Amino acid sequence: MIALLQRVKQARVEVDSQVVGQIDEGLLVFAGFEPEDDDAIVIRLLERLLNYRVFADPDDKMNLSVRDIQGGLLLVPQFTLAAETSKGRRPSFTSAATPDKGLRLFKYLLQQAVEKHSPVSSGVFGADMQVHLQNDGPVTFLLKQENRLK
Repeated sequence: MIALLQRVKQARVEVDSQVVGQIDEGLLVFAGFEPEDDDAIVIRLLERLLNYRVFADPDDKMNLSVRDIQGGLLLVPQFTLAAETSKGRRPSFTSAATPDKGLRLFKYLLQQAVEKHSPVSSGVFGADMQVHLQNDGPVTFLLKQENRLK
């Protein structure tokens, strides 16, 4: 599983000019799934996201997590994160999970996030989304979670 997280002052997702998800200060997370991903990988990456220290403490050091600041979490499915881009001039998506698997894992990610944190919002799997954000910093990290047994 791949997650591109951005520390934001605010972010929102629109589908057909309608806001479907939004947060104030927190993390905007684009989530991509790969064929070998499973529920355990989703849980491990979610715990990393919720506890990743990217927000400033009183000494202006990145020591606080989205949990610590009680910030928002906006999850946006993005299969293009799993694209193969090492050769040529056109991405290949054979390294991404199938749409059925990606949908199941995204729903599981969202369900688990709602159980473990608040507020949580999301984009819509498979939709043409417009994402609006005010990146704070900018602060952006790419996290990848693989099966530990490999």
